[in-house]
Amino acid sequence: MRNLLLLLSLLFVIETSAQDTISKKDIASAAKLFHLQFNEKEIDTMYVGIKDNVKVYADMHKASILNSVPMSLWQNPIVPGLELPTKQKPIKWKLNKGVALPQQLSELAFYSVSDLAALLKSKKISSVELTRFFINRIRQYGDSLQCVISITEDLAMEQAKKADDEIAAGKYRGLLHGIPYGLKDLFSVKGTKTTWGAAPYKDQVIDEDAYVYHRLSEAGAVLVAKFTLGSLAMGDYWFGGRTRNPWNLKTGSSGSSAGSASATVAGLVPFAIGTETWGSIISPSSTCGATGLRPTFGRISRTGAMALSWSLDKIGPICRSAEDAAIVFSYIHGTDDLDRSAVNVPFNYQPDGEIKKLRIGYAKNYFDLIRDTSRAEWKVLNTFKEQGIELIPVEFPDTSVYKANIMDVIISAESAAAFDELTRYNIDDELTRQGPFDWPNSFRVSRLVPAVEYVNANRIRYQLQQKIHAALKDIDVLICPTRGSGNQSAITNLTGQPVVCTPTGFDKRTGLPTSISFIGNLFDEASILLAAKYYQSLTEWETIFPPNFLK
Repeated sequence: MRNLLLLLSLLFVIETSAQDTISKKDIASAAKLFHLQFNEKEIDTMYVGIKDNVKVYADMHKASILNSVPMSLWQNPIVPGLELPTKQKPIKWKLNKGVALPQQLSELAFYSVSDLAALLKSKKISSVELTRFFINRIRQYGDSLQCVISITEDLAMEQAKKADDEIAAGKYRGLLHGIPYGLKDLFSVKGTKTTWGAAPYKDQVIDEDAYVYHRLSEAGAVLVAKFTLGSLAMGDYWFGGRTRNPWNLKTGSSGSSAGSASATVAGLVPFAIGTETWGSIISPSSTCGATGLRPTFGRISRTGAMALSWSLDKIGPICRSAEDAAIVFSYIHGTDDLDRSAVNVPFNYQPDGEIKKLRIGYAKNYFDLIRDTSRAEWKVLNTFKEQGIELIPVEFPDTSVYKANIMDVIISAESAAAFDELTRYNIDDELTRQGPFDWPNSFRVSRLVPAVEYVNANRIRYQLQQKIHAALKDIDVLICPTRGSGNQSAITNLTGQPVVCTPTGFDKRTGLPTSISFIGNLFDEASILLAAKYYQSLTEWETIFPPNFLK
């Protein structure tokens, strides 16, 4: 990544020089950036202290801090009065015994996880055969979708053979045993490149297995590929191009879990793992027509995952159905005690749960912003009402309580810290996109975020957490538009609420999938997944696949 010794030497000279040349006029000008005004006497008094601080910063900059080093402070979404379950109840998964191989083998690409599990357990297909099938599809379609960074063929075949041997010996590990999947390429896996989608890191190898990879390996799942992400987890542009939407290859897949969503919807894998800081699971899932689960903040340990924002980053599955998402999530939630924000909380999902036992609300003020009642969002509400389910109107916090865009303050400060060396050593010039709102410029701008404003943004965030807790306390599930009204994405990411999105049809103007979101109380992924599964049982949208990928 360049000659760091030379750069460090240059940096020391530059920063020493900067300390000596800071003027009192500089202080007055800087104060304006922060909505402050100091008089001459105040500036005179501040001058020595500011020069001392600059020296402290220069000393700090001599230390190289890896992206994996966390902050000593960590986020906790739990508000006072919230009681969490402590006992994990058994989840009674049911396998369909009548599952058969399709006459047209390509249709296997769109089988559910549970149906593939039934085929594997009954030995109607081997994991080696299934793995080879999906690797061939990745090779066939990966380039046109621009969704693949690396195929982990040798590792995959080794894991698949092991799965077959264990199943043959009667050592069945569960529904993911022998199932191929993909990882967003910000998770480290020993012996593979972990590129973070960014040119400066395209040859990076991290000698560590990410927690989520470890959990999936324990479940017997088979890693077949590492998928694209927008450079450093922004958008769908990466160092090799732009990840495409399977429904229209002329459009992008959205991001940043771009490849995970695109590949899953196109049937290149049965499921994939993504991450979200602000929209990076829900946005590509809704754009491509996947079912994306963004769990509660702290639900899954982030050990071995690239850090963008320590107080916002979350891990979750991208699947084709809510049931698949529930299956995958049941195997990956929890912690290794290395991520201080992660906790072990039971996931008491019941596949045959009674939907009418759930208290289901809808974000009335968000829906009121959608004047056209023929839109898919309104049809979702009607689908539930037609089944005799009472929907409780809820005034959910929106832009009226979000006048200060604290999300930008928090993300910008934390992301600039996570990638400080990119900015400091001018490595950011190697990133593919260089626009006003792309990471290189965002990191530069973020250097001017005062620590005081960052702290106060998080204090406002705590107030928001309390408002959300109050809004949801009388319901289990809140139905809300995924996008286009209010500001639920920013708000629920800030508070840590779990969200699952599911397809609801197609936009008449664009032909691309539409989506609805189910928002839950903290650590209650079970309720929102049950609600999403119920909706999917009444519709067919999650079973419709891009026709160009049925070959």
